[in-house]
Amino acid sequence: MTRSVAPWMLFLCVLTLAPTVAAGQPPSNDGRLATDRVVAYVDTLIERAREMELWNDPYWRTLLHYERGLFGTRSLVDDPSFFASPVGKKDPRAELEATLRILFDPPLTAEEPESLEAIATEGATSDQPASRDASETSATGTTDASVDPTEDTTPNAARAKLPICRFVARYEWLKEQLDIDESRVPEARCEPFEELYTAVGADAVSLIFPTSHMNSPASMYGHTLLTIGAASETSLLSHAINYSAVTNETFGPLYIAKGLLGLYPGYFSMLPYYAKLQEYSDVNDRDIWEYPLAFEREEIRRLFLHLYELENINSNYYFFSQNCSYHLLYLLEAARPGLDLTSRFGWWVIPLDTIRAAEDVGLVRDPIYRPSKSTKVSFLAGLSTHEEQRLARDLALGKTSTDEPRLGDGGLAPEARIRVLDLAGEYLQYIYAKGEVEQEAYVPRFLATLRARSSLGVSGEWRYAIQPPTPPDHGHRSARIELGSVFVRRGPGDDGPLDAFPLLTVRPAYHDLLDNAAGFKRGSQIVFAETGLRYDPRREKLRVEFFDAIDIVSLAPRDLFFHHTSWRVKTGLIRRTDSVGGDPLVFHLGTGFGWSFGIPRLGVPYLMVDTETQIGGGLDSNYAIGGGASAGILGKVTNWWQFHLSGRAIFFRLGDRDDL
Repeated sequence: MTRSVAPWMLFLCVLTLAPTVAAGQPPSNDGRLATDRVVAYVDTLIERAREMELWNDPYWRTLLHYERGLFGTRSLVDDPSFFASPVGKKDPRAELEATLRILFDPPLTAEEPESLEAIATEGATSDQPASRDASETSATGTTDASVDPTEDTTPNAARAKLPICRFVARYEWLKEQLDIDESRVPEARCEPFEELYTAVGADAVSLIFPTSHMNSPASMYGHTLLTIGAASETSLLSHAINYSAVTNETFGPLYIAKGLLGLYPGYFSMLPYYAKLQEYSDVNDRDIWEYPLAFEREEIRRLFLHLYELENINSNYYFFSQNCSYHLLYLLEAARPGLDLTSRFGWWVIPLDTIRAAEDVGLVRDPIYRPSKSTKVSFLAGLSTHEEQRLARDLALGKTSTDEPRLGDGGLAPEARIRVLDLAGEYLQYIYAKGEVEQEAYVPRFLATLRARSSLGVSGEWRYAIQPPTPPDHGHRSARIELGSVFVRRGPGDDGPLDAFPLLTVRPAYHDLLDNAAGFKRGSQIVFAETGLRYDPRREKLRVEFFDAIDIVSLAPRDLFFHHTSWRVKTGLIRRTDSVGGDPLVFHLGTGFGWSFGIPRLGVPYLMVDTETQIGGGLDSNYAIGGGASAGILGKVTNWWQFHLSGRAIFFRLGDRDDL
């Protein structure tokens, strides 16, 4: 059966298909010529860059975080979104050429993602990078519990940016080097960056070093961050720039292992500095040192350009090398072309040493000291008698009130009452910040203290000016080499003769109890990878006497206001004399927990309950587990002359039973 098509239907089909056919037509001659001109111009720029070998310029390598190693050049940035070229991580030339081409691509009509401005202006109180809900940690050990960062529910924000915003720092530098005609660039200005830069008012930068907290193992290694803001404003109104790892673990074996192996992603973030200061100074009992940096305004702009490129970009975080302090150095290098700080560091990057590196090149001005609440409480307690301390503590804890007779006219002298009320006020603020007092109890108690204090008239603040201690950067250097001797008993038992051997000890980091205490917390020790080598002339052999992978001690004295726990942990390899007179290396892990007390003019006596575990082929059953106790006293004559008298007894009851 034959069917005919009505003429009106044929006409409708022609109308429907006409736009489609038109849309499928090749571009006009004008459009093709414009595209050809852009391609030709980009080719000219690339040829100029090749003649200059611009990819070998140190500043290009700074912007891309390139480092030369045993296996060639590679970038320390691990996020593919950071690169314009698929091979950009390992090929500086390919990355430069791809960057030039992508800058001249027509802009996408995608919404600009949430920028650092959201963090800078919303009063955030965590270090999280924009658009991420994940737990962060740094060398300080601070964490924010949240959602698993591996859940990728949205496209990477960095890819959604306009080319000029993705590579804003690179574009500014390439424009200067190649004399790029901005009129030929489709988008030659990143408006979101300019708005954020104006809002921050970035014309002053400081390097921040929070000191260690005795009861926080991770914080003892140190941490650095930057602040950026207007020079005319107080530093509290500036913004903190922080680099830290995103983790889901708390402090523990898995946390340490993954941190050492670089299995955590690290991100830059920005938040109000007052929030960061509150976190360290009130909650974590850490004094703050601020080191203003001698950057000009244009240099600060370069720093901020590079920071903007790194938004939502991750790099593998290594606790002891590519850590918070190391990655901040790239921002400083980006600020000042020709500055080389990262090449000074290798296997170990200690935060305090990065400050010294900045000082060595003339970047650092005189530091500013901000004592923590706990430091203020300790200082005021040191000015008070024991009776005044007890009364101040009881006031803060609500065990007594300001109606106490000793605080009246017939009680303590006016100066004593001033000391009591000032100390009570500081301690009350401290325990409130620690969460030990509810707000309902804190507010009336604090207001009553203020009223009683104001009735005494004269302000006592001038009496309480805390003299800054030695700045941390003025303390001793981290690495140490020493030459000594070791006495080893020859043969089995305790009656054999003692032989003396020369001992060379190498310590890459960081500080022990008997080091010069200037610039460090007294009673703190954190040692990594200390190795002792002894030479045996009879055997003509150099042998490892011990290897201390970690040796941490915290002797935090207890008093009326602070009930610290003293502790220590030490692990590594030691030599253990066996039943046949040998001394094989065995693995050991020792821990201790107890108390210490500060006694004026005497020192810090302490007592601990200890455990010891040893594993090795020279032991009966190849292991030994026991417990015991240790006691000692740490004293100081001067910063350069200290003494440590100690004794330790361990009784093994599992495995090898030869006691220590």
